[in-house]
This record gives sequence, C-alpha cells and structure tokens, in this order.
Amino acid sequence: LCFLNGFDAEEDLVGSLSSMSTNERIKAIQKMPETMRKKREIRNKVLQEITKKSRHRGALLSCCTECLQGAAVSFQQFGKTLSEYFHQLQLWHKTLKIIGAEFGTSVLSYFVFLKWLLNFNIFSFLINFSFITIPQLLAAEPNNLSFTGLELFTGAGYFQQTVLYYGFYTNATISKMENGPSYNMQLAYIFTVGIYFVICFLILLFSMAKLFSRNFVNPQVFYVKASKLLCTWDFNITNEKAVKLKQKNLHTQIKEGLTEVNKEVLNLSAMERILCIAIHLLAWVASLGTAVAACTGVYFLSINNLELFMEGRRNDLESQTAMMVLPVTVSLLNTLIPFFFSWLGHLERFQTPGHHIYVTIARNTILKMSIVGILCYYWLEVVATSESQCWETLVGQDIYRLFLVDFIFCLLGSFFGEFLRRIIGTTVCVSLGLPEFDIGRNVLDLIYAQTLTWIGILFSPLLPGIQMIALFIVFFVKKVSVMRNCQPPRKVWRTAQMMTSFILLLFCPSLLGVLSVIGVTVWRLKPSEECGPFRGLSSMYAAVTEWIQILESYSVSKWVVWIYHNLITSELFFFILSTFVLIVTYFYWQIVQARKTMTKLLYKQIIN
Repeated sequence: LCFLNGFDAEEDLVGSLSSMSTNERIKAIQKMPETMRKKREIRNKVLQEITKKSRHRGALLSCCTECLQGAAVSFQQFGKTLSEYFHQLQLWHKTLKIIGAEFGTSVLSYFVFLKWLLNFNIFSFLINFSFITIPQLLAAEPNNLSFTGLELFTGAGYFQQTVLYYGFYTNATISKMENGPSYNMQLAYIFTVGIYFVICFLILLFSMAKLFSRNFVNPQVFYVKASKLLCTWDFNITNEKAVKLKQKNLHTQIKEGLTEVNKEVLNLSAMERILCIAIHLLAWVASLGTAVAACTGVYFLSINNLELFMEGRRNDLESQTAMMVLPVTVSLLNTLIPFFFSWLGHLERFQTPGHHIYVTIARNTILKMSIVGILCYYWLEVVATSESQCWETLVGQDIYRLFLVDFIFCLLGSFFGEFLRRIIGTTVCVSLGLPEFDIGRNVLDLIYAQTLTWIGILFSPLLPGIQMIALFIVFFVKKVSVMRNCQPPRKVWRTAQMMTSFILLLFCPSLLGVLSVIGVTVWRLKPSEECGPFRGLSSMYAAVTEWIQILESYSVSKWVVWIYHNLITSELFFFILSTFVLIVTYFYWQIVQARKTMTKLLYKQIIN
C-alpha cells in the first residue's frame, strides 16, 4: 500500500513538473531534498512525459499550423543570422579585436574611445549640416574671391565667403516661394546649437552612468579568472584564424586578471616614503610651473596674432603666413610638454602602470585646458571688443588653424615619437627596445581636439565634419603605428574603469567649460554689426526674446510663451529641478553602496 501511494505521488510530481516552464522546472528540481541520482531520474521522467504530450499535440496540429510554426522558427533563425552579420559589419570590429588580443585592454580603450568620438561627430555634423548649412546654401550668393590653396592651412581668404564660417550666414528669413513656408535663420542657428549641446550633455551623462554602473564595482579577481577559464570559450568558432585570435585575447585577459593577484605591495621605510613624497611634490611643481609658463607665452602670442590680423586686412600672403605662428606654437607646446610629463612619471616610479597613466592624464589635462582657457579669454575679451568687422569669423579662423595644426602634429607625433623611436631602439640603441603606446598623451590629444570642435561649432558650423575626417585618418595611422612600431605593455594590468575616466574628462572639464564659453558668447557679447545671422542685435539671445514677443500676439502660441516665462527663464523651476536631480543621485548612490555590501557578502559565501 505504501509503495502504491509513493508511486501515485511520484506520478503527480512528474505531472506537475511537466506543466511548468523550463526555468521553473529546473529550480523546482534543484530545491528537492533528494540525491543527485534521484533528481536525474525525476528529470528524465519529466522529459519523457513532455515528449509524450508534445507528440500527442503534434498529431492534433493541422498542416497550416505546422507551416506557421516552421515559418516562425525560420524567421527567428534568419533574424539571429542577420544580427550576427550586422555585428561583424560594425566599424573596425575585427581591427579592435586584433588590437585587444595583441596589446590588451589598456591600448584597446584608446581606440574604443576614438571610435566613440567618431560616432559622436557624425551625429554632430548631420545636425548642423541639415538645419544650418543646407538652408544657407539655398540662399547663398556666389563667392567672388579666388582660391589659392593657402586657405587650406590658414582658413582665411576664399573660405571667408563660404558656409564654413559664421560671418557668411544671413540674418534674413529664407523663402524660395512667395507664399510658401519661410525659414528663420536666426532661430534655426541658435536653436540648433542650443539643442545640440543639450543632447551632448545628456549623451555624456547617460554614458558615464552606464559605464559607472558596469565598471565601478569590479568583480573579484578569482571570479574573473574562473569565468575566463571555464565559461569564455565560444565553441561555435571553427575558423583557424578566429581560434588563434580568441586564444590570444583570452590569454591577455587572464594575464591582466592575474596581475591583481600577484600585485606587489612595497614595504618602504619612513625615509624612503619621505623621499618618494618629495619626488612627487617636485614633479608636480615642475609640471604646474611648465603649464603656467606655457599659458603666459600663449597669451602674449595671441595678442600679437590679433595685431597681425588687423594689419593684414589686405589678405596678403605674408600676413596670412604670420598668423600660423600662434597655432604652430600652441601645438608645439601641446606635443613636447607631454613628453616631459611622461619623463617625470618615469622618474617617480609608480607602483602600477595605471597610476602612471592617470597622473600623466591629470597633468596633460591641466596643461591643455589651461591653454584653451587662455585662448577663450583672448577670444571673448580681446577679439570680441576689437575693431574687426566680423570678430566671430576671426575666432572661427583661429580655431580652424589650431585644429588643423594640432591634427598635423598628431600625425607627426606618430612618425617621430613611435616610428623613429622604433628605428633607434632596434638599430642604434638595442637596449631601449620597442616603445610602448603612450595612452595618456594620445587620449588627451583626442579630448583637446574635441574641445576645440565644440567651441568652434558656434563660429564654424562645419567643424564637426572636419573632425570626423580627422578621426578617420588618426585611427588608421595610430593602428598602423601601434601594430608596426610599438610593443605590448611590459606590465599587463586591467583597465575596467579607463573608458569611464575618458568620458568623465570629456564631460568635465571639457564640455562644462565649453558650455560656459558658449553661454557668455550668447548672453553677454554683442554680435558684429556687418556679418552673421545676429547682426544688429544686442546679443545672440535677443533673437529668442524678440521671437517670444511676436508669439505673444497669437493666441495659438500662448503655450510656448507660458513655457518660456515659467520654465526656461524661471529660477524657481531650475532650483526644483536641481533639487530633484540631487535627490535621485543620492538615492542611486545609496543603491550602489548597498549593492557593494551585498556583493562582498555573496563573495564571502562563495569562499565558504
């Protein structure tokens, strides 16, 4: 009787398990207080029961239903195959895999950041070209200036009368038909630039949040090592080259994970610690003093640059060539001083390569952002109040020259800093060996170029397109230089938070500083009287206030006027919004802290 009761109970159990979903059935079997052999028997009986039911249902299915199910399965398989092909067709997908396998995630992070910036600038170019440049091209007058070729380097001459610069854009309402729709160039210009920077702010903010949540709480090294060894291999890989590439990639990742296990903690004496602190302080004093001296020289050179421009209104060759002194000097400083900073880092002998890179990035950031700050002060306080007929175009030309010369020096840096260094290290002085790729210096070059592009958008709307072309060229030049001239880092290390740091630097101080410069230009400075879409106005923002005054006379547009007065120009609204953002930030910070605590407890349980 007991045997029959047990048999009936087991049949009921099998029947209930077969009616569950796959995940629920697996969890239910795992929770049973039975031996593994008994669980396997129950699982096999459940699978047999499911097979019987499926055969019974299959017999009842009509031919039409089977065809529909087959079509659905085929469509799913086609979708998966298509998504895999699209994944393979991603920009530089294979190249990034090869770089990651050969040089590790530290060097790979630079190229991933460069690709991210390229996508960002493609988006920027499409916005500006669609809403600002195309309408102006429809209403543009023919350019009567002659093209000599020197304009490609100076940005002056022929380019002054093109859509490249602010001064060429009209302040009129564009309309191709008498009674057709019109296009207000003033509103299009200011709203396109304004909305673009709002989108940039949100993209960087969400990118930082996403990367922070992914990389801030690092998994423990033993878990990373176990997952890499046991769960990483993709058994669908059959191509021999792909297998070797995957092996290299996995080998490099395991080495990076093991460096944290084998991390050496130096036990220094009190005298040695004092000596290390003194060396660090001297290095920081030398780096800050160098940055101050460079900024002083840039300021006096920029004043001289303005005088040359005012004297060279006749557009002669000598004055245009002399205007290249400032960008060449700035690029020389931005190229040579980072080598000095890297040398200081080698003297300091940091315990890990990560510390060396982060300190070098901090010093280069101080140098480059200080130089940009001095140039912005010169543009907004000196050039904007000068007697030039179109000071906005003058600023745009300065930014164009700075960007172009910096791009040229970036290419020359790959030749002299890596190619010649390889020749010297392999033929003249073999003990030097091959150079390592300087991540800090190259990343700051990208952030500096992007900062110039953001500042120049207001004065040269097509600058993101030029930056887009430059990033394409830089990627291929750097890829060839790294693969041919450089060696993998001698000390392998994990860089989980490297991309987060790059985006953070791009957000602050780069984007926040640019927003300050754009805000001062739009709200405080008086536009030129003879050029640009805002000619004759007290400020660029006055175009918006005049538009709102026009809308107040139309009852249909009352809601726009209400939003402007009660939200956009209301201090109370922004105070409430800032308070809400701070509360949400604090709330998420507490969640992160709680998750870190829970993660530690779970790791302790795994160890036990």
